[in-house]
Amino acid sequence: MDEKEMNPQEEFSLEEILKEFGSFEDKNAAAAQDLGEDVRVWDGTVPEQPAPQPVSDTVRLDDITRVVRQMESDATDATVRFTPVGSEEAEKLPPVMPVQEEKVEPYSESWEPEYEQPIGEYTPPEPIVFRPKNRLQELKRKLVEGPEKRYYELLEKGLGKLQIAIFLNLIVAALAVGATVMQAFGMVGAERMRLLVYSQFLFLLLSAMLGSYQLLEGFSDLIHRKFSLNTLLLFSFAACCADGIMCLKFLHVPCCGIFSLNMTMSLWSAYQKRNTEMAQMDTMRKATRLDALVCMEGAYEGRPAFVRADGQVEDFMDAYHASSGVEKTLSVYALVALLISIVIGVAAGVLRDVTAGIQSFCAALLVAVPATSYITLSRPAALLQRRLHKLGTVICGWQGVKDLSRNAAFPINDADLFPAGAAKLNGVKFYGTRDPDAVVAYAAALIGANGGGMAALFQQLLESRSGYHYEAKNLRTYTGGIGGEVEGEAVLAGTQGFLQSMGVEVPEGTRVSQAVYVAIDGSFSGVFALSYNKVKAAAAGLTTLCAYRGLTPVLTDSDFMLSEGFLRSKFGVNTRRIGFPDRAMRQQLAALEPEEGTPASAMTTKEGLASLAFAVTGARALRSASTTGVVIHMLGGILGLLIVIALIAVNALHLLTPANLLLYELIWLIPGLLITEWTRVV
Repeated sequence: MDEKEMNPQEEFSLEEILKEFGSFEDKNAAAAQDLGEDVRVWDGTVPEQPAPQPVSDTVRLDDITRVVRQMESDATDATVRFTPVGSEEAEKLPPVMPVQEEKVEPYSESWEPEYEQPIGEYTPPEPIVFRPKNRLQELKRKLVEGPEKRYYELLEKGLGKLQIAIFLNLIVAALAVGATVMQAFGMVGAERMRLLVYSQFLFLLLSAMLGSYQLLEGFSDLIHRKFSLNTLLLFSFAACCADGIMCLKFLHVPCCGIFSLNMTMSLWSAYQKRNTEMAQMDTMRKATRLDALVCMEGAYEGRPAFVRADGQVEDFMDAYHASSGVEKTLSVYALVALLISIVIGVAAGVLRDVTAGIQSFCAALLVAVPATSYITLSRPAALLQRRLHKLGTVICGWQGVKDLSRNAAFPINDADLFPAGAAKLNGVKFYGTRDPDAVVAYAAALIGANGGGMAALFQQLLESRSGYHYEAKNLRTYTGGIGGEVEGEAVLAGTQGFLQSMGVEVPEGTRVSQAVYVAIDGSFSGVFALSYNKVKAAAAGLTTLCAYRGLTPVLTDSDFMLSEGFLRSKFGVNTRRIGFPDRAMRQQLAALEPEEGTPASAMTTKEGLASLAFAVTGARALRSASTTGVVIHMLGGILGLLIVIALIAVNALHLLTPANLLLYELIWLIPGLLITEWTRVV
């Protein structure tokens, strides 16, 4: 075998390699042709070939370097071409603008901006977009500055001292009353009479010491040219002290038991006022929303209506502590009673002696204002606020009480009666040859155009079936149903009785107590079963609104399911007290908005009908209890003054004993306490 065949690593010469891949000159020609150089095309003639040069076994690198440099130069010229200055191409180019440096003027206080164009008319800025987060922050800031600050001030004062003073004063009053009763029944001997008189005088001083704050408040009112029941209590204390000194001299029992009872009631009144204010401030400071109830004149049949609006903290803070009309009336009566008592004392002193005059003056002051007069305004307010606090509601002062006590209408919508989640679709059944999706789409379009609480239910059903959204036209409302045109076809929706009254044949066995019946082009097409769950808060709110005369709940919702019979069966209320106006009036009531700056009558921090309904009915009960209580106590005081005058006239001052005066006070204590309970049962 040949030696070359046996050796697989055969070496080739340079000449063989060049014959296989071509020479460097052939490669240079190909590269020049790719770069656009002038390459001659073969015309069929064979050019003269130069004499072959001997091939050397050595590869020259300078040839390779020359070719590579030529290729790089040609590629650069093909990518970027620079136009030399002064050439013909450069003259055709647009002139280049020179860059000017900006000149900076030195700062001057009188500098004013220069405008390239004259200033036109003033364009007001765009209104700030309402953002609930900003609204909540502003509300919280006002609550912290107002109600929350006041709440912690009252919390720092506390209720413990008042509770202790009331408890101790009640014990003192019980001891004084017990001693008076024992003396009246002859259970105290003559040898212990002096001890009894001294103990009664001591009870008087203890009671005054426990209620010193009330006496100081009465003195402060007198300095500021005011007259209150505490001011009258201060004069009563002075009269009882004078009477006690005379009783120590002549060993008569003073009227200290009645004064201790009055002081106990005065302290109880202060406790109730502070507790009521703390409850109001606590309700306001915890608010995350604030809705107001505003009284609008002539909104419904010439009568005012209670309209809802956004609440303002200032409306409550500016009005909650204002004096009421009945409070001013009671203060005026207390001043008149003081003057009459002075006249009675002077007359008795002139007709009899100084001792009789002091005794008559003291007795007249004590019977002129029964003990429950001190709580006739504070206790009903405290009982009412205790209940409103659970509902997150406050009444804006006595002016709010007066506004809410008017003969007015109370608009109610479907969300008040059936909040979110209370109304549901229980099932659907289709009839006829209509496509079920078309029936759902037509019913949703008609009920959506009518509005009301059912619109959201049908919209959800339509989206769950991925149905088409149509537009209803020529909407008409009837008793128990609605009608309109959808895609050129007549559609009716309502109760079973409504479809039958419109001439639609409803098959037997389709009767459902709560359902929407749908007919398309006079053909019965489907039944949508509904369920309305009664919410306790809504039921309580509607019941309390229907229970007061002069207050008319008016439906503003367009839901045809909320008929008189349905509301009567669902809530058990007297629907004759509820207003069912026509569609135009309902839309008008629903669109009512109070004017800016109209003061609010009540505010609530929670949703629901009960929060606002109990504010209205509670205000009415509070006004009735306060007015009636003031009248009853004034009558009791006037009757007591007349009795004292009659006894002086017939020379029977011996009947003005502490026991008889105490019995008279206890008699008037019963109606006074009963009247203050009226707001408990709102």
